[in-house]
Amino acid sequence: MVALARRLDTHGVEATIVTPTRPPTSLAFVISDVPVFVADDPAAADPLARASTIAILDTAERKRLGELPSHIDRVGGVLIDHHPAVGEAIVEPAIRDPSACATGELIYDLLAFDKRPVTRAEADALYVAFATDTGSFQFSNTSSRTHRIVAELVEAGVDPGEMYRALYGVYTPGKLALLRLGLETLEVDPMAPIAWVAVDHDALQKTGARGEDMEGLVEFPRRLQGIEVGLMFRGLTKNRTKVSLRSNGEVDVSGAAQRLGGGGHTKASGVLLELGLEAAIQAVLRELRPLVDAVTQAPDVA
Repeated sequence: MVALARRLDTHGVEATIVTPTRPPTSLAFVISDVPVFVADDPAAADPLARASTIAILDTAERKRLGELPSHIDRVGGVLIDHHPAVGEAIVEPAIRDPSACATGELIYDLLAFDKRPVTRAEADALYVAFATDTGSFQFSNTSSRTHRIVAELVEAGVDPGEMYRALYGVYTPGKLALLRLGLETLEVDPMAPIAWVAVDHDALQKTGARGEDMEGLVEFPRRLQGIEVGLMFRGLTKNRTKVSLRSNGEVDVSGAAQRLGGGGHTKASGVLLELGLEAAIQAVLRELRPLVDAVTQAPDVA
């Protein structure tokens, strides 16, 4: 969003970013002077009312956009997303390419049509998009093209060391306390190679952490030896739970997420369940176990 907004600004187009939720503080350095509003902030009403078109990035699900779809229906726009297509696009035209490692890759391609060199500020924003969606270039969606584009971003001035520290290299005391609390809940399913951590709705209050400090917690059960799928359950209220699903191998967690009302990628998906924490754990396990069994019990082919 930041890279696209900056490029539009060079063409004299007023671009404002409106998001359903507040951006994490870890991204403050890359947002800097770009106007960003949360959709339910009264200050967002004016730019939304004046918008002549709206670009929707990195999601195609209406339910993830809060009140924004009403504005999209009014003025139209464009959808740019790298998630596997589920259902009809919110708006046309739609640029949807699940082979891209990140929506940032699609924005990079759009900027290339402009025939202008990528600026340092644009490069920083694009690098963040690539790094965060590939797990710092660890996940299977990292391609040779990913590295070629990142090389160009580094040539444009991006400092990978500075980026790593800004995104991942500094833990607040609250995040460390949350990590300890989460790891104390680590469980392994006795019926399938699935592991999870689960924190209840008052975990942030207990630890002094922020919502964004949950990022990365799901990777710990995923990294446990012998585990095929790692999960993180976060109780938002007593009857509402957010679930992150991560696959290590051949298990397509997006299938389970979609059946539960969520979505995402083959190896990284999520879903919001109108269930309490324990009920949510059981519901997800029921969906996942057959998928994991199909992979782990499949006969070897000579």
